[in-house]
Amino acid sequence: MEQTPRLQTTWLVRISSVFHDLEDRILATLGAVLVKRLGRDFLLIRLEEPGRLGSTGAAKYLRWILPVEHAWPCNPRETDGFIEKAAQAMFRKFSAAGPQTLMAGPLDPAEPGRYHKSLASNLRGRALQLFPPGMAALKDAEEQDPQQPTLFALLGKEGLFCGVHRPRESKGFHAGGTRFIRQNRPETISRAGAKIAEALHHLALHRPRPARGSHWLELGASPGGMTSELLDQGYQVTAVDKAPLDPRLDGREGLRFVRSDASDFHPPRGARYDAILSDMNGDPRESMARVAALSANLAPGGIVVFTLKLAGAEDFEGIERVTSEALAAARGLKALALVHLTYNRHEFTVFLEKASDS
Repeated sequence: MEQTPRLQTTWLVRISSVFHDLEDRILATLGAVLVKRLGRDFLLIRLEEPGRLGSTGAAKYLRWILPVEHAWPCNPRETDGFIEKAAQAMFRKFSAAGPQTLMAGPLDPAEPGRYHKSLASNLRGRALQLFPPGMAALKDAEEQDPQQPTLFALLGKEGLFCGVHRPRESKGFHAGGTRFIRQNRPETISRAGAKIAEALHHLALHRPRPARGSHWLELGASPGGMTSELLDQGYQVTAVDKAPLDPRLDGREGLRFVRSDASDFHPPRGARYDAILSDMNGDPRESMARVAALSANLAPGGIVVFTLKLAGAEDFEGIERVTSEALAAARGLKALALVHLTYNRHEFTVFLEKASDS
């Protein structure tokens, strides 16, 4: 009699609300069984083949991934001495593993109030006091080595969930994957600024981001939210769009604006860019083909950050088709990562790289 495979490995994965309608299909493609929903976007799952988390088409829908090696189902708000008990348990369970640091966060980053955010911060502080001094209390999450194990802890009204994983494999430096980026500043031009800021943060999981002073070619720049963020980070930008930029960008140092449709833009003779950013609307296959053509002006080792709009594709098969065809249009460029970031909507962010010997 054939036996049903035993599902032993428990994982915490995050699927953004944009794709909640596809959850059943995503889990089936991964060969996963749903155990419990946690927070707003997290699922506790079991699966027989953990390698499928990074090797199937469904993996791109997973915003964040963590093996659950320690769980304490409880309501922290109602548990006496929660921080001390949780910190001591984490020390006993994980100190021998020698993680490079501990990152903690809430299961629901968007919850009203700051109770679980503050609790996560306090838990991290207490746990770091217990671990050996070699376990760094980093001030900037990007100081982590993306290829070295980190102890991640997520907590909410459902309890505490912990595990050790490399940030690159978890798809984020922060517990849960979200880096909060303030969007309500008076100078904010559009939410797209948060999108490129998070994209550059994510890029550091795979390779160093371009150095300050690097020259970006930005396609589909209007109204200028991404342009503004790149300038704020010390980059030079050639921004291309048939629509105007926000007047607040007039006279910004390091900016050259070309009023043109991206399909009609031709770089000046000898122009060299360190990076290309594309947030163009329209068919992503055509947009990617245009980026691939312009990559002739991309410096060897240069990068492309490409917003892959899903062009009306809503179901699993349609999204798979659009995604695979867009990537096929990226001739001469190597895909580093394809991910749905916190500030993406119905779209993915693709990171590509030009060969250093091109």
